[in-house]
Amino acid sequence: MSWEGNLKLEFACRDGSTQLVLDYSQAPLKVQRPFYPEGNEVCHSTILHTAGGVVGGDRLNLNLHLSPQSQALVSTAAANKIYGSNGQIALQNIKIQLDSEACLEWLPQETIVFDGAIYRQNLTVELAPQASWLGWEITRFGRTARGEKFVSGDWRSHTEVWQAGQPLWIDRQWLPGDVSALESPHGLAGCAIAGSMAWIGSAVTPEMVAEARKLWVSSPYGSQAGVTRLERGMLCRYLGNDIAEVRNWFISVWQLLRPFYLARNICLPRVWQL
Repeated sequence: MSWEGNLKLEFACRDGSTQLVLDYSQAPLKVQRPFYPEGNEVCHSTILHTAGGVVGGDRLNLNLHLSPQSQALVSTAAANKIYGSNGQIALQNIKIQLDSEACLEWLPQETIVFDGAIYRQNLTVELAPQASWLGWEITRFGRTARGEKFVSGDWRSHTEVWQAGQPLWIDRQWLPGDVSALESPHGLAGCAIAGSMAWIGSAVTPEMVAEARKLWVSSPYGSQAGVTRLERGMLCRYLGNDIAEVRNWFISVWQLLRPFYLARNICLPRVWQL
C-alpha cells in the first residue's frame, strides 16, 4: 500500500504572537499542537509521519506558508525512514513560502535511506524581501548499525531557494546505490552520513564564516566538514559517520547565527532525544 500524503500549514503573526492559523492534513502526515517554549513570538511545530516510514510509490506533499513577521521552528518527531523499494519511486515535495520579515527554521531529524530505496526529495523556498530561512538535511545511507550499506537503489535531493525571481541557492545531489559511489572521493568517500545546513536571508561577514569553521573540531571518525559564504547567507557541509557529531556541529553553528538573524539564543525542540 502506498500513501498520497498532504500537509498544509500557514502561520500568521497576530498581536506579536505567531499562530498556526491553517492546518490541513491527509494521512500519513499530521502536525502536533504547537507550543511556545521561548515565548509567543516563535511557534514550535512538530510534523508526524504516522505510517512510520516511506515506501516505494508514496507521494508526500508539504506546503508551509509564513505570513509577514511570523517566526516558526518546524521539526519532525522522529528520523525519516526510506524503506527498500519494489521498483517504484518514493517522492517528497516540500514547498515553503516566506512573506516579508518572516523567519522559518526547518530542522527535521535525520533521514535513513535503506538499501534498495528509490527516493526523490524536492525542496523549494520562496523568500520575500527581508525574510530568512535556516534549514538542514542529514542523511544516513544504509542501516550501518546492522552492517548494511546503500549498494542498490537511487537517492536524489534537489533544493532551490529563490527571492524576487532570483536564485539564491540551487543544490542538486544524486547518489546511486553502488559500492563505487560509496567509496569514491567524488561520492561518499567511504562515509555513510552526509549533511548540509544553510542559512539564507542576508550577507554574512567573513568573520562569521571563520567562527563557524572554528566550531568544527578535528574528528576521531575521519569526518570532513566545510563552510562556504553564499551571496546572501552561509552553507555548511558534513561528510562522516556519526549522527551526533554532525548534529552537534550544526547546532553550534545555529547558535552562532541565531542571535544575528533572530536576536535570541537557540531553543532545542523538545522532541529531540539528545
